[in-house]
Amino acid sequence: MFCMDEQDRHPAFRAANNRTLEHARRSGGRLIPFVRLDLAEAPIEEATRCLDAGARGIKLHPRAQRFLLNDERLAPVFELAAERRVPILIHGGRGLPPIADHLARLVERYPAAQLIIAHAGIADLAELAGRFGGKAGVFFDTSVWSPIDLLSLFHLVSPEQVVYASDYPYGQQPSSLLIAIRTAKLAGFEDESLRGMLSGNASRIADGEEPLEPSPPRGGGTFSQPMAFARIHQYLSMATPLLWTRQADTIGVLGLALNACADRDGHAEERERIRELIEAARELWRVLPELDDETEQRVVSRTTFRLVHLADILAVTSGA
Repeated sequence: MFCMDEQDRHPAFRAANNRTLEHARRSGGRLIPFVRLDLAEAPIEEATRCLDAGARGIKLHPRAQRFLLNDERLAPVFELAAERRVPILIHGGRGLPPIADHLARLVERYPAAQLIIAHAGIADLAELAGRFGGKAGVFFDTSVWSPIDLLSLFHLVSPEQVVYASDYPYGQQPSSLLIAIRTAKLAGFEDESLRGMLSGNASRIADGEEPLEPSPPRGGGTFSQPMAFARIHQYLSMATPLLWTRQADTIGVLGLALNACADRDGHAEERERIRELIEAARELWRVLPELDDETEQRVVSRTTFRLVHLADILAVTSGA
């Protein structure tokens, strides 16, 4: 658990980190706090302060804090993480240039610092997996919105390198858990690997234990599904940017997705579940242009997106 890019992040995320530590203290051990750093504002001092106060990991966000992975200020952070035996969680999602080369140099220089690459490393997935696939002590988390990204990750890295994660406000329940479990099952994770992804791997990191020896990746390099579900996925993917920008469904993509749900392909029960989600999303989306209140717009658009996301997860993972 760590703070977001809070309004009171200056100086050094100190106030936000204090709240994180307090929430963790009040949780009775259920929440494990990470200290968030800004490389421009006393990062080593703030990291040391929070680690001494009970933080058990370090969070870095190069996009939000506007730094690149070749920044010389990262070396002392990795050195401290290695010395204190705590993991570094680093943003690896949208909005970044390729990051694999620079991260690999840091990992080689500080091998005792365990690294968690957020968002399945989709910013540079192929290169990150090529550098770190099968490397004990480097992990990828599951906080993405595309089930296809996770299926791609699973066939490139070991199950022992995958940790479950959510990503508020985008990845909330039940979608975060659903996407992780269904894609893992579709990729062929055994029960032991599934338990490891959901809790075991992260628990070992939090407890300072040595990482497990990586086993071979699961799944394959090709993906196939019934045509109806492929059509549904296509139309729901078209809906996502419209919802993120709070636009009306002038194209009628949800109507097209509903039409695809009527295909007679022998998957009636799954198509019915998807249809119910899409119909609920369409009803919400229709009222979005009529809302003047900013808060209401945000709530309705996010709820609509969550329904669309759930439907898309079911469509892509129909064989799970």
